[in-house]
Amino acid sequence: MKMAASQGAVGPAVALQSHHYPNVAHWNPGVMHQQQHPLHTARSLERALEDAVCSGMLNISGRKLRDYPGLNYDLTDTTQADLSKNRFCEIPPEVCIFAPLESLNLYHNCIKVVPEAIINLQMLTYLNISRNQLSVLPKFLFSLPLKVLVVSNNKLLSIPEEIGKAKDLMELDISCNEIQVLPAQMGKLLALRELNIRRNCLQVLPDELSDLPLIRLDFSCNKITEIPISYRKLKQLQHIILDNNPMQSPPAQICLKGKIHIFKYLNLQACHLDKKTDSLDLPSLGKRCLPQQLTDRYLQPCLSFSCLCPFVTFSRGNRQDLSSTEPSFTMRRKMEHLREEMEQIRLLQQNLESRLKVLLPDDVGAALMDGVVLCHLANHIRPRSVASIHVPSPAVPKLSMAKCRRNVENFLDACKKLGVPQDKLCLPHHILEERGLVKVGVTVQALLDLPSSKPNQLSTM
Repeated sequence: MKMAASQGAVGPAVALQSHHYPNVAHWNPGVMHQQQHPLHTARSLERALEDAVCSGMLNISGRKLRDYPGLNYDLTDTTQADLSKNRFCEIPPEVCIFAPLESLNLYHNCIKVVPEAIINLQMLTYLNISRNQLSVLPKFLFSLPLKVLVVSNNKLLSIPEEIGKAKDLMELDISCNEIQVLPAQMGKLLALRELNIRRNCLQVLPDELSDLPLIRLDFSCNKITEIPISYRKLKQLQHIILDNNPMQSPPAQICLKGKIHIFKYLNLQACHLDKKTDSLDLPSLGKRCLPQQLTDRYLQPCLSFSCLCPFVTFSRGNRQDLSSTEPSFTMRRKMEHLREEMEQIRLLQQNLESRLKVLLPDDVGAALMDGVVLCHLANHIRPRSVASIHVPSPAVPKLSMAKCRRNVENFLDACKKLGVPQDKLCLPHHILEERGLVKVGVTVQALLDLPSSKPNQLSTM
């Protein structure tokens, strides 16, 4: 039962690192297989350490090191460290005193234990410790402000309940381990967008995951037979990968048809359980507010209270009721148009959050008004596309309208230079006056669809 394309030759841990932290270099097989003279290798290692002192970026990947080589260098200002593809049996204690460290890559070593000294790294947001020999994840690890945690291809048997304390965690990859049960506390990871639990020994998916704002869920290659009915509440889910499981509910033939059919099945099962075959978990707004066509049992999960409220407000503003003399087909058309707009705004929010690794408030329009987030997005696509960004400060927490307009105009100018077609560009007032979020979404999508050019550094928000 195949639900998604294979991940290709690149391991998932490397792919995550490359996508989200492009400035952290990772192992390149083509380079590392070249024969190097010992003196040249020693010199290049010395050069790497010297460069790290100046740049704050330590890269000693793929050197087959057993011992930490930087004892004679002052690397305490390091913000990014790549120690991948070596033979370290432990995380070097010297690395655990790099107080400013934000990104640490330990992929493909021989590490068996995470030392408690790692709690000194209170700026650490990215940790890749995949393809090692860990059998336990320590509780203190989740006191760090991690946004991305990759611990795939280890020997983990369980996940500690303390994982619920990782409030900032947006991506978690615990694939290719021997985990049998997921703790209910994972339902407290309210920032989690991507969860990879592929190739473990799981038999049950916890109901608590249905409370998460997941965009991507991969539980392929386990022993799971049932998707909980509560998962119909995962309204932001875009990708669900579940191949190589003995699925019974939904049946395999429904799972093969994809996400939409899976959600239809879950909603139908919920209706049967509640003996309310026409409600589908919709808020109680009264039958008079809903044309019969909208209570069809195959209604998409995304048509919920958030979509209906604006439409009810619209109707009240025009002193009309949904059950008035207006033809039902006109009401259906308005409702469908509103649903599409809400879906596009939701997609805009997800695009910004997943690319910039930030959480936006529910009022997306207000969050974009000053142009700061959009300028950072342009710089994420291509560094220095926007040379100067006006940002709020503790002293002046709100930008003046003039500075907001400069940010917005700089963003739109950057979009033009990067190649966004003229017909896909929104206008300044669509952003500044929150009057065209759908058009802003079109511009952002066109920007993200441009041919990829590897960014050098994620803009600091």
